[in-house]
Amino acid sequence: MATLSAAPPLVIGFAEYVDIPEWHISRLRAKVDTGARSSALHVENIREVGKERVRFEVRLHRRHEDRRVIVEAAVTRRSRVKPSNGMLAWRYFVAARVKIGPFEDEIEMSLFDRQHMIFRMLIGRSALSRRFLVDVSKRYVLSKRRRPKTRKAKKKTKPKEAESSQ
Repeated sequence: MATLSAAPPLVIGFAEYVDIPEWHISRLRAKVDTGARSSALHVENIREVGKERVRFEVRLHRRHEDRRVIVEAAVTRRSRVKPSNGMLAWRYFVAARVKIGPFEDEIEMSLFDRQHMIFRMLIGRSALSRRFLVDVSKRYVLSKRRRPKTRKAKKKTKPKEAESSQ
């Protein structure tokens, strides 16, 4: 009798680009954090809208404040989380289908203001388990690189000669 073996885990770097298609989010910079149990998404302006639903803004880029997406999602749970600062805090958790390279699955993530953090999202152990192997010496392993923008060379112009006064 042949036994089916699970597919080997995909190798990913300590940082990857993440897509959340149902929220129209693509190429969101995420840090893979094996020290965090749950995943976390940077959001602003969280509001409860009805029973067990929240509306929030996802800021897509750290430096470009105008790049935002407004999302409404069902709350999967509300729980206390102990972040890296050690202070327990209540957070909303929501679920969404997340795409990392060729992998796509629903994960649960907490909503939190990560304004002072470089990455807009943390991917924790619960989303990683039995799916990925993290190579901390690499980043963006599963992400297709964008071509760097080429700058047009400026044409050199000859300096205007001073007109002689007559």
